Amino acid sequence: MGYLGVTHSLTGRRWIGPSVETERLAEAMEQATGLPSALCRTLARRGVAPEEASGFLAPTLRDLLPDPLVLKDMGRAAERFLKAIKSREKIAVFADYDVDGGSSAALLLTWLRQMGREATLYIPDRIDEGYGPNEPAMEALARDHGLIVCVDCGTLSHGPIAAAKGADVVVLDHHLGGETLPPAYAVVNPNRQDETGELGHLCAAGVVFLMLVEANRQLRAESVNGPNLMALLDLVALATVADVAPLIGVNRAFVRQGLTVMAQRQRPGLVALADVAGMDSAPSTYHLGFLLGPRVNAGGRIGKADLGARLLSTDNQLEAQTIAAKLDELNRERRDIEANVRELALEQATQRGLDGPLVWAAGEGWHPGVVGIVAARLKEATNRPTVVIGFDGDEGKGSGRSVSGIDLGASIHRVAHEGLLVKGGGHKMAAGLTVTRDNLEAAMERLGELLAKQGAGDLGPQDLTLDGILMPGAATVELVQEIEKAGPFGASAAAPRFAFPDVQISFVKRVGANHLKIGFGDGLGARIDAIAFGAMDGPMGQMLEQHNGARFHLAGRLEINIWQGRQSVQLRLEDAARAE
Repeated sequence: MGYLGVTHSLTGRRWIGPSVETERLAEAMEQATGLPSALCRTLARRGVAPEEASGFLAPTLRDLLPDPLVLKDMGRAAERFLKAIKSREKIAVFADYDVDGGSSAALLLTWLRQMGREATLYIPDRIDEGYGPNEPAMEALARDHGLIVCVDCGTLSHGPIAAAKGADVVVLDHHLGGETLPPAYAVVNPNRQDETGELGHLCAAGVVFLMLVEANRQLRAESVNGPNLMALLDLVALATVADVAPLIGVNRAFVRQGLTVMAQRQRPGLVALADVAGMDSAPSTYHLGFLLGPRVNAGGRIGKADLGARLLSTDNQLEAQTIAAKLDELNRERRDIEANVRELALEQATQRGLDGPLVWAAGEGWHPGVVGIVAARLKEATNRPTVVIGFDGDEGKGSGRSVSGIDLGASIHRVAHEGLLVKGGGHKMAAGLTVTRDNLEAAMERLGELLAKQGAGDLGPQDLTLDGILMPGAATVELVQEIEKAGPFGASAAAPRFAFPDVQISFVKRVGANHLKIGFGDGLGARIDAIAFGAMDGPMGQMLEQHNGARFHLAGRLEINIWQGRQSVQLRLEDAARAE
């Protein structure tokens, strides 16, 4: 039986309410703490005990930051990094072309600049060089640099790192490691196979930040003050959210405090990017994931690969504004390319079938910079692991996205190890691969077999999990502000969803091409506005637009809308069902 009796909503989902155990925990917390019921429900779903509530609502680095030395090779990496600074060796930073790579590079470049040093930034071209270190680039960097620091890449780069003759290589990464490590001076990675995995939720920028914590600690032991690390947390927060790292443990403190730093508007690159993106309120995880992140990524996807890292690391306001404008332009271009590939990929995948353990599509000339985004869209539409591949001649580069509980990165790594892929790897929720045209069908069939063993073929339409019921009159700005204290919300820490039962729609208006704005109330005077993004692409939008006075259960996430300085509650509508 579904929550509120909903077994098949307007989007085809069953609604699942809080368990009896969660309800009891929420009631106990409300009695013990006096916190609002809706906030207690949110905390109870996260497994927070009443006595832990106050600490959970105020996450701090002091309480949550791990000792960097719990990661293997960390002390060695920091020592080598400081040695290069003291001996004035030339340092190169080799970074991935996404937000995590750009943020990680910017962390190092900013820290070094504050120590009076500069470094060479190298980010490979996505199309010409592909992901991670390559032998020609590493050979060239090694000729002119004593130390090469690889960030957000390098863990599987045995050959390229071996090619860096004459230089030491330090790897600061978080991608799934193989059975052997590359011949680097140090490999710091919480997802090395010989690590405990307790810090496996860190993105690369989190690993880099921990290395800088250890570097500062070693400097203090020599009576030298290192740069202010707290001022760098805006970069760590951006990377953590944009890389969809789980918002658990220290990541909560990184993002919470990083947003506070970002609100001070001290980093020229992020200020310029926020301005071109039209951000008109205090930064939130939504802004990081959907406004800033895609624009930083746009350079690596379809433009010049180093634009994002240069934007995030510059201290020149004019340069920041110029790069931000270029990235905004590239992001608009990326959207057009993505829409075209998404339409072709969905058509192909539908013809192949959407009910197997793997949904995949491949096409000639599909831009490698958008295949990951398209894979994410297919995953959201099908609730299946997805892979989308763009071919250029006989070789294709693809990207995959997974669903909760299915480890895609390990499966792709296995297929690569078996020789059906040129290369491949990643982590549980996202991975990349390179495959020849001759091996395409066999590789996808084998990947599907491995995913089926994890249960990917048994997944049905994704249930909608709800935290409880709210009435329109109870949804106040003050309540939303209280609920937000349980954040930040994101991966592995979904914002709470509430159902508004048996409400009447009073206003409906299309917004843009496919969005729907509605007003609803309880018939007693209380009224709330809601926005349903993309609703007109499916049956929910049509049904709500043509409601004919019918009453509905509405479900979604509450947020504060700011218009002309006035705050009001808005429901980000995700689903609806007829109230029988």
